[in-house]
Amino acid sequence: MTTTLPFGFSSSAAEVLSGVDLAGKNMIVTGGASGIGIETVKSLASAGAAVTIAARRPEAAEEVARSLREQIGNPQIEVRPLDLADLRSVRNFVADWEKPLHALVNNAGIMALPELERTAEGCEMQFATNFLGHFALTAGLRRHLADALGARVVSVSSTGSLFGPVFWDDPHFRFIPYTPLLGYAQSKTACILLSVGIANRWKSDGIVSNALNPGAIATNLQRHTGGLRTPEHLRKTTEQGASTSVMLAGSPLVEGVSGQYFDDCQIAPVLPGRPDGKLEGVAPYALDMENADRLWRMATELIGA
Repeated sequence: MTTTLPFGFSSSAAEVLSGVDLAGKNMIVTGGASGIGIETVKSLASAGAAVTIAARRPEAAEEVARSLREQIGNPQIEVRPLDLADLRSVRNFVADWEKPLHALVNNAGIMALPELERTAEGCEMQFATNFLGHFALTAGLRRHLADALGARVVSVSSTGSLFGPVFWDDPHFRFIPYTPLLGYAQSKTACILLSVGIANRWKSDGIVSNALNPGAIATNLQRHTGGLRTPEHLRKTTEQGASTSVMLAGSPLVEGVSGQYFDDCQIAPVLPGRPDGKLEGVAPYALDMENADRLWRMATELIGA
């Protein structure tokens, strides 16, 4: 894909899906009850999709779903419980899913935990929540994605990926001194490599997968960082932050595109090094096929599949 898409930094999710009909499509948005997740659900449902919000706090998510159903008049917005840091919860979610799945938006995430935290399995919490839980969810839903005959998997990453690769020999910081940024960076690089792996491994199932940077948006994600520090002119609203996610999940303009990383609704450039100014683009290590295969093997072992 070489053509420039007609959207950019300021595009909203509603603009991106204007005129798009998603009736009859089943979609899941993890973390769909907060931040850009709400706008992602709203835009996909406004286009006619049946959207399931996968949320760690289903009671609070149900309030969001009820409000969205009333706002847009689409009753097909439901909530199902999912704790990405708990592999039992992921397995339960997968076991309960019975329909073809046309789009899975791996949107949920945590950022910059100030202290090193681990899951019950001993995995570093950011890696477990942002990547490993999504890997288990996506792998578990493969059959339903294949049944949709042209499904899309969308993984929300971040410019945080520019600060570090996957630490192959010590992903859970048993030797490397833990810092909040390194933990976050590794997890977001892994999200991009997940899409690269899916694009290569599941092509025969008609499944495409892409990752994205939503941009700098003030949400609860920054609660451990003292708030958003990005200059005002480089910030986005939640409506703008959800635009690339919904484009990749539902727009016919990216039909068949797979294994790419998007920024501001465009394929991002591959960089030789982290830029000094505005953070944009993607690191070569995040798109490397050998890295994607290595991560897939690691994740498969970690989830016991």
